[in-house]
Amino acid sequence: MTQIINFRAQIDDYTNRVLGVVKEKFGLRDKSEALKRFAEMYGEEFVEKEVREEFISEVMGIVNEHKSKHPKRRMSLKELDSLTGV
Repeated sequence: MTQIINFRAQIDDYTNRVLGVVKEKFGLRDKSEALKRFAEMYGEEFVEKEVREEFISEVMGIVNEHKSKHPKRRMSLKELDSLTGV
């Protein structure tokens, strides 16, 4: 299921023209759809659309190995916050 996010953005004239061309080229309703289409066309160069199954398996293996090595180790929320900079 796709989650819709609303945001307000300031773009320069060039970006506005690019979105306008994408909108017209693909017969889209608005520049929001043009931005979505642009992301679909070029987004995977930067971010995978979905997580690969082998990546999930690898991460789960690391987590399970850590849990077996340190079964009683726990971290408080305060310690976790200090690591994340919150």
